[in-house]
Amino acid sequence: MPFAPFKLVTMQRKSKILHLSWMAFFISFVVWFNHAPLMMLIKQDLGISDAEVEIILLLNVALTIPARVIIGLVVDRFGARISYSVLLAVCSLPCFMFALAEDFAQLAWSRFLLGFIGAGFVVGVRIIGDWFPSSQMGIAEGIYAGWGNFGSAAAAILLPGLALYFGPENGWRYAIAFTGILALGFAWVYYRNVENFPPELAGLKTKRASSMEVTSINDLFLYILSLLPLYGSLSLLVWKLAGPDEPILAGGWPLLLHICIWLVFLWHARQLVNTNAERLSQPISSIHHYRYRQVVILAIAYLITFGSKLAVLSMLPMFFFKTFSVSQNISMLDAGLLASSFVMTNIFARPAGGWLSDKIGRKLAILLFTGGLAGGYLLMALISAQWSIGLAVLVTLVCALFMQAAEGAIFAFVPLVRRAIIGEVAGIVGAYGNAGAIIFLILLTFLTYTGFFLLLGGCCVLLLGLIAYLEEPKNFITQILPDGSVIKIELE
Repeated sequence: MPFAPFKLVTMQRKSKILHLSWMAFFISFVVWFNHAPLMMLIKQDLGISDAEVEIILLLNVALTIPARVIIGLVVDRFGARISYSVLLAVCSLPCFMFALAEDFAQLAWSRFLLGFIGAGFVVGVRIIGDWFPSSQMGIAEGIYAGWGNFGSAAAAILLPGLALYFGPENGWRYAIAFTGILALGFAWVYYRNVENFPPELAGLKTKRASSMEVTSINDLFLYILSLLPLYGSLSLLVWKLAGPDEPILAGGWPLLLHICIWLVFLWHARQLVNTNAERLSQPISSIHHYRYRQVVILAIAYLITFGSKLAVLSMLPMFFFKTFSVSQNISMLDAGLLASSFVMTNIFARPAGGWLSDKIGRKLAILLFTGGLAGGYLLMALISAQWSIGLAVLVTLVCALFMQAAEGAIFAFVPLVRRAIIGEVAGIVGAYGNAGAIIFLILLTFLTYTGFFLLLGGCCVLLLGLIAYLEEPKNFITQILPDGSVIKIELE
């Protein structure tokens, strides 16, 4: 009984950390996607073209890929409290820049810089991983990500009305600026009310390395290889921006950007080698060992699940409209409302996926949800004008439930790969998700809708084979104390 008050206080503090963190993530997503529901007003006000609108949408996710890797390193070094607070405060500046923009160039640059706020997701994964035991990891990470992701939907629901309230002339500017003020204010709230570690882990020190540490030569080579899709997706984006149809990048710019991207890759690889060379030249204690293969499999899983989600969200309204506009006489507005059901399920499906992962095991949960997602995509490939709208929406909802539950199960696993580098692991896995969005969006331009859904289903089937190589994470960590003794910290 004497421990009951302490346990109650600990639960209250965990609850506070969880709620403040998902709120920070929620606000970061409101800011990240504040332009989407106001794009028609912005287009009319500044007279930008449809092609320029598409470029702004692409630029919004471009910087998030390297940003998630960078923020993963930052949060492991400085802690979540400072990292989230500074990220929200600093990213309010390009938000204000976007609100004050007078032409396409200013819109594009501020939107590109705002992509950095999408890395906030990684910070929350780290602090939730530190505060919650493994038996609650799935549900906690699921609530954090599921409720935080709803920020994009909240932006779509609330910001048009807010712009209308402020007036037709500059309403969109005030609405965008309001989200920047929200981010700036919550940065102060988060800094004042959050602690990086719970009391039982308060003695742990943050890591000082400049890049992720691995525990074998093979893992070092695998890590370098795993960076290729991230830099490749950025190069793919440059290729898309320099395409023959209304190219935004012309002259020598595409070549220069390609060279810069791959020079940064070489620098990144060199940093990895420098960080790990001395460590790998001598035996590494078994308590520090982990397999980087785990990170790669989780990253590919998130590329396919989260990456395909962003791609499907972008094409689903047009898919419903083209499929049912004649047979069922639906409008583009109706198609958009039908497609919105795809993301609304995230608020409960992702926490449910994490919760089930806590109950039946991380690996089994990912296998089950990925298998369901494969079936869902293959069914969506069969949707035609002869189907009823109700049945088509039902299949879409089932697909969305499996997809978002899979995302919850993946990030129930991520914090348990190795506790000391949660931020870096989450950064790599999260970056793969954004890279997947770019890859699938570009592939969509070469495929029919049926072919696209078949491709996504096939990717999920292939993913099932990879997941078989995952190893169920341990429920404890080991820590070396200053006197050289080793203690085991249970995480149940």
